[in-house]
Amino acid sequence: MTRRFLFTIILCLIPALLHSQEGYREVTASGAHKLTLTVDTPRRMGGSDDAKVASETAEALQFDMVLAGPFTVTAPPASAAAAGIRPGEFDFSPWRGAGVDLLIKSGYTVSGNSMTMEFRLYNITQGKEILAKRYSGRPGDVRRIAHTFSDDVMEALTGERGPFTGKIAFVSTRAGAKAIFLMDYDGHNVQQLTKNGSINLNPDFSPNGREIIFTSYRLGNPDLFRRELFTGAEARISSHRGINATGAWAPNGKSIALTLSKDGNSEIYTIGPDGKDARRLTNTAAIEVSPAWSPDGRQIVFVSDRLGKPQLFIMNSDGTGVRRLTTNGSYNVSPRWSPKGDRIVYSRQEGGFQIYSISPDGSNDTRLTSDGSNEHPRWSPDGRFITFSSTRDGAEGIYVMRADGSGQTRVSSGRARDSHPTWSPRW
Repeated sequence: MTRRFLFTIILCLIPALLHSQEGYREVTASGAHKLTLTVDTPRRMGGSDDAKVASETAEALQFDMVLAGPFTVTAPPASAAAAGIRPGEFDFSPWRGAGVDLLIKSGYTVSGNSMTMEFRLYNITQGKEILAKRYSGRPGDVRRIAHTFSDDVMEALTGERGPFTGKIAFVSTRAGAKAIFLMDYDGHNVQQLTKNGSINLNPDFSPNGREIIFTSYRLGNPDLFRRELFTGAEARISSHRGINATGAWAPNGKSIALTLSKDGNSEIYTIGPDGKDARRLTNTAAIEVSPAWSPDGRQIVFVSDRLGKPQLFIMNSDGTGVRRLTTNGSYNVSPRWSPKGDRIVYSRQEGGFQIYSISPDGSNDTRLTSDGSNEHPRWSPDGRFITFSSTRDGAEGIYVMRADGSGQTRVSSGRARDSHPTWSPRW
């Protein structure tokens, strides 16, 4: 990834707020009626026609809104003739007559290698404009700009921004050996990060999203590496004899929890971002792996077979106060704590693996998947969604779903094996 790409991203992330009416927070209409949202066909507002810009804008917005869940997303009604996007430039009646509650209109102006996009969100029922924003960039930035407006729509409707501008880092065999790749959360714009020809596993984003840590065998031993995404600079930060794996950044970015086997069996440690100041948190004859932090950084959930089979346990971040979390199933692994702190997702072996969600007090243990074998669940930064890997379509691929298990959708493509996804903070 080049600095030029970074600068392009920054440019796209400076929207102009055109107009915004009174706050709107209702996302479910009375009587449990699910709101109907329509994404209208993007219009050319100046410059040259660009069918690709129009189609990619509509596709990205529709994908985001369908996954979002609180809406029924429908196609524009035939009765709504082509018209402008601003208030006074179109008639609300055809949309209201088609049962549309919320309408997204957009327009673009492409001139050479520059582009301006304008988006407007309307409450058709009330005949009001809710949100209006304008973004500048290049035609190649169209999907990122559309995802940025989707984040804004979620904030306007719920009070909390969406995660749609986030990236997913994952492990893939598409280049031969297992390498770390990066893609938009919806599977577009795939980029290969590691090109060392060795096995690379378990990527995890730093809290600011600018770095990842991962385990690599590039020097023979499974060592922990830290990579700066925009420059590609890498540093080996943990290279003890044996396993240096399943690294997880602390929420404050000042510490990393990981598994080390330097003293024989696998134990949970913390280290600083530079790999120094290793502190041992567990000390048993059992195998202890896969630490994951609570959002306040005060607790860590991890996997231990101290009772004979892999189960989830929670301890304070200094290693004290260990308690068992999961009591159902005989093989529970790969936990991740929700950004909101109210749920922990994990994988349970039941023949293949299935994904479960449980409260930190051990209650409400809920199965979320059923098709194929499903592993490595990781939360979106807002806690609304989960990404995971699944074999339901044959070769292992990357999927996303809502936190309640609904809306399961494959986002990676091709026949390579894609696994170990993790969702970045908002970029």
